[in-house]
Amino acid sequence: MKLLRFAFAAVFAAALSHSFAAPAVAGTPLQERADRFLALVNASYQALYTIEQRAAWDAATDVSDAHDAASAAASKARAAFMGNPVLITEARELLGRSAELDSLTVRQLRRALLLAAEGPMTNPGLVSARIEAETQQASTMNGFQFRLGGKDLSANDLDERIVESTNPAERRDAWEASKAIGPALRPGMARLQGLRNGVARELGYPDYFSLQAAHHGMTAAEVLAMQEDFLRTLRPLYEQLYTWTSHELARRYGQPVPDRIPADWLPNRWGQEWQSLVEVPGLDTALAARSPEWIVKTGERFYTSLGFAPLPATFWSSSDLYPVQPPSTRRKNSHASCWDIDLEHDIRSLMSVESNEQWFMTVHHELGHAYYDLAYTRPEVPCLLREGASPAFHEGFAEVAAMASRQAPYLQSLGLIPAGRRSKDAEIRTLLHDALATIPFMFFACGPMTHWEADVYANGLPPQEWNARWWKYVSDYQGVVPPSTRGEEFCDPVTKTHVNDAPAYYFSYAIATVFEYQVYCHIAKNVVRQDPRQSNFAGHAEVGAFLARMQAPGATRDWRVILREATGEDLSTRAMVEYYRPLMDWLVKQNRGRKIGWR
Repeated sequence: MKLLRFAFAAVFAAALSHSFAAPAVAGTPLQERADRFLALVNASYQALYTIEQRAAWDAATDVSDAHDAASAAASKARAAFMGNPVLITEARELLGRSAELDSLTVRQLRRALLLAAEGPMTNPGLVSARIEAETQQASTMNGFQFRLGGKDLSANDLDERIVESTNPAERRDAWEASKAIGPALRPGMARLQGLRNGVARELGYPDYFSLQAAHHGMTAAEVLAMQEDFLRTLRPLYEQLYTWTSHELARRYGQPVPDRIPADWLPNRWGQEWQSLVEVPGLDTALAARSPEWIVKTGERFYTSLGFAPLPATFWSSSDLYPVQPPSTRRKNSHASCWDIDLEHDIRSLMSVESNEQWFMTVHHELGHAYYDLAYTRPEVPCLLREGASPAFHEGFAEVAAMASRQAPYLQSLGLIPAGRRSKDAEIRTLLHDALATIPFMFFACGPMTHWEADVYANGLPPQEWNARWWKYVSDYQGVVPPSTRGEEFCDPVTKTHVNDAPAYYFSYAIATVFEYQVYCHIAKNVVRQDPRQSNFAGHAEVGAFLARMQAPGATRDWRVILREATGEDLSTRAMVEYYRPLMDWLVKQNRGRKIGWR
């Protein structure tokens, strides 16, 4: 199989060399030359992408050495074509005369070069080494066995204890057990730091962080400035939430109010989401009586009620949606995901759905990826551009659905919470719950995650300083400290999945969160004309039509233009601040007389 994949790539590379290495025939229009070139690139990219994604699916759903090897071989095959020096040369030559080409052609050529930068075969040894290192890192991560008190536990088991335990000693043990994977991943990450920067520099990017920023049409400096601007406008709300949380946790654990919140006090391994501190009354109880299958089907019904078609039959036959059950010993990736396997209609999701609030929202989120994939999978969108208008758009649209899924009128329509107008207290608790999910996440995403990865790639931060820098950012941006000294023998940042398998990407989640509130609130106010805090999108085909107009272009248009045309404004936290204004007023009253924040 490996030889076939490499042969497949070699055939297309040879065809590319034969067809385009020589100058264009005299009198042939440049556009025709570009059309021939892109026809080959699109067809080859789709074929190799499909092989690669099928192998990646196998490696994620059934961790084994054989599947890891097959995934690495498939990635090398795609890199051998997309990073072919002849392809790079031709794309650059055509872009050098971009004024003579149509805009769709130019966007495809730029996309081809971005893909080439992930695996430039101008240095095949470097590309091969990166792929092998990433495959090994994924295998180490997916196959790691967490242990607590001498017993094996899953990541879900640890998360449950971190959420539910009120015993400080038990919480610390569970938190520390969740970090045990760090030392195992550190050597691979140290190798990947140089390899990822190396491939980016092959095509002229200064570092890997800058390459990822280019996928948004931005520079690294612009990304960092944007993240800081987000936090500047959200800081007053975060400091009020932080103050309320520190007092609530101190009461819960019978401890004095800390100057900075200990990481093991928070209901998340990285302190990035705190919503489980406030239960949406009755929701977990109601969901416990429903099956995981009901939750997934309900997610699909949300989208079909908006006018979207049912998911393809292959989604249900090919996806891996539920936890592995004994006596099976199969291991799979514990991180929920959903993606397009063949750039057509083979959409699959990898989840471990259980009957609780978190998975209810996660299902609505993950199916959002599926429906965005399907929206731009049409003949007018070339395969190279069958992706989000920016990496943040995929997460943003998915989160619009997740946000809609936690609104009281929608939950009431499903019989999950009592019908009728809720009390003011219930409304505030729901806003508090949602803000604890969103605002701390922004300070994690824009703060430690983005700045630490920028330091690692753009600033060459050496591995022997990784943990200290991480905890400095956690303290500065989140106001959180470790429960005990965390020296460089640990490697806590790499316990976050994305650092390993979606590097320099987390700022996309922050952009997506801002996008989520902006688009969601626009739909609530201007499409269904409802209060954004009391809306129900289900059953409104006009919502589906609005989303489809934004989604159908894929990456054929600039994301900023699509957003501005749809909402009438540039990317802004205005909608997020406005959404939580009633909560802000409530928090100010609750925190009267307390020291605000940690500074």
